[in-house]
Amino acid sequence: MRTVIVDAESKNKKIWYFIKEHFRSMPESALHKAFRKKDIKVNGKRVQKDYVVSPGDVVDIYIPDNILYGMPLNPVNINTNNDTKESGNINIDNNINSNTVSNADISLSKTAGFSIVYEDKNILIVNKQQGIAVHPDAEKAESQNINININEPTLIDLVRNYLESKGEYNPSNTATFPPSLCHRLDRNTGGLVIIAKNQRSHEIILDNIKHRKIRKFYQCLVIGRMEKSSGELRAFLEKDSKQGRVYIHNVRKPRTLEIITRYKVLSYENDISKLEVELVTGRTHQIRAHLAFIGHPIVGDSKYGINTLNRKLGVKKQALWAYKIIFDFKDKGMLDYLKGKAFVVDPPW
Repeated sequence: MRTVIVDAESKNKKIWYFIKEHFRSMPESALHKAFRKKDIKVNGKRVQKDYVVSPGDVVDIYIPDNILYGMPLNPVNINTNNDTKESGNINIDNNINSNTVSNADISLSKTAGFSIVYEDKNILIVNKQQGIAVHPDAEKAESQNINININEPTLIDLVRNYLESKGEYNPSNTATFPPSLCHRLDRNTGGLVIIAKNQRSHEIILDNIKHRKIRKFYQCLVIGRMEKSSGELRAFLEKDSKQGRVYIHNVRKPRTLEIITRYKVLSYENDISKLEVELVTGRTHQIRAHLAFIGHPIVGDSKYGINTLNRKLGVKKQALWAYKIIFDFKDKGMLDYLKGKAFVVDPPW
């Protein structure tokens, strides 16, 4: 059981979204089940999903930690001796500052599915390969008729296996904090992912992502020439969980959320633009759907893109990579040493 105290900034938020923001690695199916079984209490009383929280509310969540923090449903044996192709080299971005992590500062440790970009006693930053899910969510995949192998190791499986091999994590000890994702990437999007090694680091990272103090940048290739060299796109996103996709609207409609996407054109050649994209809001499939909505789908995107062009180009993977993270926060606690740091990797194109 976990207890969370509602702060002032969460005033008037529905309990469903309040819990999701605190435990982003947890499958939605598990949260649905918890409400059905009345395993969510506020101030000692059972509540429904539409309950609106107030500052000072005590939220008790009777969900096992292995589900809250996205541990695998079944033990997975991973062969970390397999050689894998590195998806990108770490480099320095001279436009940030001397705190940018470069390949001179760290040595890459490779394992199946990801490479280690940065590691200390509190966090791990990895460069995820495309084609690997970050988190197990078998029930969600089943509801969307997605044909995946539920025993296939996910990123969090692989990372925990790596930390277990180092003696930093013991999955048989239920009292220990399971290393947990701080944010997600789509299965077919590669790039940087932050993993927390302890609960306090997890809370700090989630809070700073929520308040946009940790900035996430992507690079992508899109069809066509952008009208402007840079800009800020605003629209409204509607999520269709049953279909496993989202829809973009110019005006607010019921069940929509505002999205804000910033972009800068890095180059243009052969009717393909290379963009740097910053997520101001971080919604499901936001970059892919938003760019497709304005007429510039991502190359290789089979869901929101143009498949005839993808086949003509011979591209089988979407050209979208989470390539830069900037810690723009001013934490005075245990993660103070990360402020001003930037971590950058090269996309594989």
